[in-house]
Amino acid sequence: MLLDAQSMDQSMLNQAIRQNGSDVHIINCLGQRFIAAGMSDKTITIDGIPGNALGAYLNGAVITVRANAQDAVGDTMNDGKIIIHGNIGDAAGYAMRGGRIFIKDSAGYRAGIHMKAYQDKVPAMVIGGTAGSFLGEYQAGGVIVVLGLDSGSRRIVGNFPCTGMHGGKMFLRGDHRDISFPSQVTARAASQEDMAQIQPLVVEYCQLFGRDPAQVLDAPFTMVTPDSKNPYKQMYVAN
Repeated sequence: MLLDAQSMDQSMLNQAIRQNGSDVHIINCLGQRFIAAGMSDKTITIDGIPGNALGAYLNGAVITVRANAQDAVGDTMNDGKIIIHGNIGDAAGYAMRGGRIFIKDSAGYRAGIHMKAYQDKVPAMVIGGTAGSFLGEYQAGGVIVVLGLDSGSRRIVGNFPCTGMHGGKMFLRGDHRDISFPSQVTARAASQEDMAQIQPLVVEYCQLFGRDPAQVLDAPFTMVTPDSKNPYKQMYVAN
């Protein structure tokens, strides 16, 4: 079903998505917020730039954006997939507890803040370019991968990555152990066993965006995890 969003506000657009089958193509999207919030069993393609909180509380739907997206993509998403063929704003994946987000290019500040995992739900975010400051702030679970592709001289992450991190894992393409990480995390070269965990995510990223997975994976990766003496763990993680 083709939906022209040019004359729709966010409420009208979401109502039309719910009422028009499982496969929806939105054109002329321009800043409508909360698109597909809480939705499941939908495949949604968006031409244009959606507003904040795209896919908030997503519960199984698949969203593809053929452009950039704004802040809070995948806010508290539970399941499903969000694919961005461009850049995203700040706070992507805020408190996400399931599903996957793939960003072709770069992310703003605080991507993956409060990301968490529970039982078989392990959320993942793959950023093809670079990420802004406070990446993985208070991360409690899940996996964040930053590839740094086509980034030139830009740093792969901004300032204060992993601040308050107390769970989950972060992978940075390249040897980035010299980054100023906080004292409660450990950064080390990823082992073959570590790489096996993220290989399917990197391969899927490459399939989505036309990259050669062998070339992307033919590089060292740095893995960052909370230190075993992490002072935040007892505050946020149930034993």
